Amino acid sequence: MRVDLFDFDLPAECIALRPASPRENARLLVVRPGGKPEFADATVGDLPDFLRPGDALVFNDTRVIPAELGGTRIRGENRVGVAFNLIERASANRWRAFARPGKRLKLGDRVLFGEEGRACLLGEVWASVAAKSEDGIVDLDFDLSGPDLDAAIHAVGHMPLPPYISAKRAADAQDERDYQTIFAREEGAVAAPTAGLHFTPEMMARLDAAGIERHFVTLHVGAGTFLPVKVEDTADHVMHYESGTLAVETAERLNAVRARGGRIVAVGTTSLRILESACDEAGRLAAFAGATNIFITPGRRVRSIDALMTNFHLPRSTLFMLVSAFSGLDRMRAAYAHAIASGYRFYSYGDTSLLFPEAP
Repeated sequence: MRVDLFDFDLPAECIALRPASPRENARLLVVRPGGKPEFADATVGDLPDFLRPGDALVFNDTRVIPAELGGTRIRGENRVGVAFNLIERASANRWRAFARPGKRLKLGDRVLFGEEGRACLLGEVWASVAAKSEDGIVDLDFDLSGPDLDAAIHAVGHMPLPPYISAKRAADAQDERDYQTIFAREEGAVAAPTAGLHFTPEMMARLDAAGIERHFVTLHVGAGTFLPVKVEDTADHVMHYESGTLAVETAERLNAVRARGGRIVAVGTTSLRILESACDEAGRLAAFAGATNIFITPGRRVRSIDALMTNFHLPRSTLFMLVSAFSGLDRMRAAYAHAIASGYRFYSYGDTSLLFPEAP
C-alpha cells in the first residue's frame, strides 16, 4: 500500500510532554466499527464499563533501561561530546546505538561514559566504536560485559524519552517514574509500552473487582518503533526486530478465555505484536520465545485479539498502519481527525483509545 495513505496533519500542540495526573484521568476514545456512535469519548477510568466479566487484559511487562548515554569521544588530546541512545543488544558487551552527532565518530574511537578516574561500576565506562552506518547507527563494544555492563549502564544512563519529547525538554527525575509501567519486571526495553502507562494500582483493583483477568507477556520495545517509514510502499519497508516471550501457561489461559466466550484485549501494540507472532491461522495461541519483526498492515487479519487499547501514533508510522489494519484505514483516519478536533493528546504521554475490530 502507498505510505502516504497513512499520513495526516498533527498540530504540534497535540503532542503531550507530560502524562495526565492521575493517570486514569487520561482520555479514552472508544472506536466501534459499525456502532452507533462509532466514536465515544470517555476516560481511562471508564475502561471497566466497556469490558465484560471474563474478558482478559494482556499487558507487556518489559522494563525500560536507562538507555540514553552522554559520552565523550577521545582521540588523542581531542575530546568531543557525543550522545547515544541504545537500540538493541548484539552480544554480552556490544550494543547498537543511535549516535548524535554520528559524523564525528570513526571506527576505533574510544568513548568515555561517566567520570574519568572513578571505578567503572561507580561511574566510568569505556567503549570502542566497532561499526558505523550512514544513518547514524553505530556498534559500541564496551570494556565491560554481561551483568557488569548492565550495572554500569544503570549507573551512567538516563531514561530514554522519545525524540518528540526529548527535542522539547530534557528528561528529569519525574520521568524515571512516569516512563515506566507499574508492572515493569523484565529488563530490556529502550522505549516504554506506553498504553500500559495509564494503569495505577487503584485502576488494577477496579478491574479485578469487575472480573477482568490480567495476563502478562514480554516484548522488549526497541527504538525502531520511532523510526520513520522512508519508502513509498509498505511492501518495501524493512521492519525492525524485537525479542519477546509468551509463556505456555499464559497461552493456555488466554485460549481458555476465548473458549468460554471472553475477549482478549491487548494493552498496547507491543502486546499485540507478541500475541500475533504466537498464534495460528485460527487465532489459537502457543508458547513463543525469540525475535519477531511482524509487520501488520491493512489486508492482514489480526487473529489473536478481540480489542486493542493503544495510544495515538505518528503519521506514516508502522503503528498507525497496525491500528488501521485492525479497525479499518478510513475509520482510523476519521477517528484521528475526531481526536485532533476534540483536543486529545498524542504519543507516549498522551491519551489513549480502545479499538474494536472492523467486521470481516
